[in-house]
Amino acid sequence: MSTVNLNDLKVGDALPAFTTEPVSRLTLALYCGASGDHNPIHVDIDFAKRAGYPDVFAHGMLSMAYLSRLLTNWVPQQRLREYGVRFTAITQVGDAITCSGTVTELFEQAGECRARLELKTVNQAGQVKLVGDAVVAI
Repeated sequence: MSTVNLNDLKVGDALPAFTTEPVSRLTLALYCGASGDHNPIHVDIDFAKRAGYPDVFAHGMLSMAYLSRLLTNWVPQQRLREYGVRFTAITQVGDAITCSGTVTELFEQAGECRARLELKTVNQAGQVKLVGDAVVAI
C-alpha cells in the first residue's frame, strides 16, 4: 500500500492501476465458495447456455472487489468514506481486468482532508465493465 500525502496530491492524479490475471473458471468457483453466491449462471455452462449466454461469467461483486482492491492498495481500508459502482458490461471468462482511478476533487469535510475518485474497470479489449466513485480520507 502506498502512502498518500495530500500536499503532493492534485486533481487529475491517477491511482496506481493494476491488472488481474484472466478470470478463470477456477476463479469463479473459488469466489462462489468465498462469497456464498452459488448462482449457477457463474459456474454451470449448461445453465448459462439455457439462460441465453454463450458461457458462464463473473459475479458482479467479484469485479467490485477488484475495484475495492485498487482503493485499499492506495489507502488503508479505514480511510474509505464512500464507495459506489455501476455495472456496465458482463465480465467474461478470460477477461483480464484493469482497475484504475483518478482524483476528481480534493476537499475538507468533518475535519478531514478527502479526495473524491472516479473509478473504472476495463478488459483487455478496452471494454468498460464497471464504473464507480469513492471518497477517501487522506
